[in-house]
Amino acid sequence: MLSAEAKRKLAAVVGPQGYLDQPEDLLLYEYDGGVDKARPEMVVFPRSTEDVVAIVRISKEYGFPIVGRGAGTGLSGGAIPRMGGVIIGFSRMNRILEIDLANERAVVQPGVVNLDLTVAVQGDQYFFAPDPSSQKACTLGGNVAENAGGPHTLAYGVTTNHVLGLEFVTPDGEVFTTGGKEADLPGYDLTGLLTGSEGTMVLVTKVVVRLMRQPEMVKTLLAIYNSTDDCANTVAEITARAITPVAVEMLDGVMLRMVEEATHAGFPLDAAAVLLIELEGLSEAVLEQVEQIREVCLACQAREVRVAKNAEERDLLWKGRKNAFGAVGRVSPTYYVQDGVVPRTQIAPTLRFIGQTGAKYGLTISNIFHAGDGNMHPIILFDPRQPGDLEKAQRAGEEILDYCISVGGSITGEHGVGMEKTELMPHLFTEETLAMMRRFKELFDPEGRLNPGKMLPTGRGCLEIRQPALGPSSIVY
Repeated sequence: MLSAEAKRKLAAVVGPQGYLDQPEDLLLYEYDGGVDKARPEMVVFPRSTEDVVAIVRISKEYGFPIVGRGAGTGLSGGAIPRMGGVIIGFSRMNRILEIDLANERAVVQPGVVNLDLTVAVQGDQYFFAPDPSSQKACTLGGNVAENAGGPHTLAYGVTTNHVLGLEFVTPDGEVFTTGGKEADLPGYDLTGLLTGSEGTMVLVTKVVVRLMRQPEMVKTLLAIYNSTDDCANTVAEITARAITPVAVEMLDGVMLRMVEEATHAGFPLDAAAVLLIELEGLSEAVLEQVEQIREVCLACQAREVRVAKNAEERDLLWKGRKNAFGAVGRVSPTYYVQDGVVPRTQIAPTLRFIGQTGAKYGLTISNIFHAGDGNMHPIILFDPRQPGDLEKAQRAGEEILDYCISVGGSITGEHGVGMEKTELMPHLFTEETLAMMRRFKELFDPEGRLNPGKMLPTGRGCLEIRQPALGPSSIVY
């Protein structure tokens, strides 16, 4: 339990308007976009790296856990304080510190909203490539923690491909930098190690990112299918013909009907599935690829291939895709989003397995996902007011992820492991590999105070959380 003295010291760092400690306020910080919950004892809002250092040193003195949090849009429990303690909310560290267009770089604080960076540079024909569906709300610090992706990762890669350097605070309260604006720095790739470490090793206080030039031409296609299998098989066929769109998104019939009823984006209500395909580049190359994509889709039994006539039509189609999760709320009080990865050739069988799993548990499961890189996002609809519904949804999700592993895939493509998938890690990695991961965790955070109970299994080979000021060590199971 957080002592009164520790609370007073934390309040002194951030000021009277810089913290929350009342139960009604803390309720807002006990969850993220997933299904797990755990309430913090206090939330503090630093404004500078120096504030973060002071907070971390108080944590070290009193032995309480700390969890970094951006916008709380994560989907695996990464920002949930599993062991209580203090949340460090980065919403007030939200400044773009530098824009260097000549070198295609920017320096930002972790609380900058993803889309705000693109808005800041789009007048100069630049953009920031990683674009999660929560782009309008999620922060770059959270993107770095989870190594977030998005629809355009097929061509541009995930967050780690666009992070060049970090400033971070260790659990001892020391400040370090790794990488920077310079290209190809020598030495160990600590930036790569820490990007995607889910806040379990350090607290990031500054990020150096890569900016990209806007393409000369963008074309967006909608391919419509009467068969889910035909739609899924098209993805592998596009790759087999050496065509690389910047995005290939798939929506099944259940999902596209929910999306269309909510957004009126132009998706056909009677289709079994659709592909949303985007091409970018030089005009001549894009126009040629549009025809190649059309041929592939029709050869794979697409009943129709539409090309957005202008930017307004393109934006409307992407509005449907980016607002899909919100559209589900019109149909179901709650849903559980999973995040498995499979080889592109296994998309069709995986969709069939997902359908069988939904039938087995009596649950509706819709699918909207990054088909181009096999990143599946089955959305399991359930009602938490019905006894046993949550447990059924969780069991269905675990079975789907186990299936993804069995066909050569993974348990996460962009949402992270968080607290949701820790016990699935041994299904994917050997004990020797997990032991190596633990050694990295212990190297940065030997006392286990930073985001405890995340990413690594907490059962066999459990993680130890040392709390010197609060009594004996406690073990997270």
